[in-house]
Formats: sequence, C-alpha cells, structure tokens
Amino acid sequence: MSAPIPAHDPNCIFCKIIAKQIPSRIVYEDEEVFAFHDINPWAPVHFLLIPKAHIPSMAQVGPEQAGLLGRMMALVPKLALEQGCNPYPDGGYRLVTNTGREGGQEVQHLHFHVMGGPRPWLRG
Repeated sequence: MSAPIPAHDPNCIFCKIIAKQIPSRIVYEDEEVFAFHDINPWAPVHFLLIPKAHIPSMAQVGPEQAGLLGRMMALVPKLALEQGCNPYPDGGYRLVTNTGREGGQEVQHLHFHVMGGPRPWLRG
C-alpha cells in the first residue's frame, strides 16, 4: 500500500501556483486539476496539466490515482484544441511527463506538458 498523498507542499512551486500565491496564466481549473501556460514555452502551444494533490511524480502513482489520471488524460484533447493546437490527424500535440532526475524532472510535482502548434518548435 502506498503512502497517502499530501494535499499541499508549502515548498512546492506548483502548489504555490495552485494556491495563487504565484501568478500564472490559467488554462483550466476544477476541484482536482489545474492547467496553466508554461513560462518558458517550447512550442506555440505549451501548457502544464497538474493534479492539485501534491503527487511528486509518476513514481508515486498507484491504483488509487487511476480515476484522477484518467480524467486528466481525457481533458488533454479538449484543452489542446482550445489553446490553439490544430485538429488530428494533420495537427496534434505532444504529451510529455518527466519522472525523476534521470528522466529530466525539474519540479517534484507530477505534471504533464502539452505542446503543439505549427513546427518548427523551439525544442522537443
């Protein structure tokens, strides 16, 4: 059985963004999910989709988060189109999550990068 997921980490930058202690350009918000524009975008459309619960990474995800992650993944196509990604199949977007130091994770709060728009992109 995995350890309980804390609702908030006072030292986490993403928890501070969720609490609106740090300003962001909000894309979407509900009781469990928050999405906001990346401050250093790699693509014409680049936003982050995060759970409001402080889940440090995919490594801490268990069966109890299946519903939350399913809801988050189901939001991606809708939000990507709303933010300016072109429709599938000619358009599209990239969905990326980094896990741990070796995986390139910089902020220890689970987050999904949604990137899209006409290429070439700055990175990715």
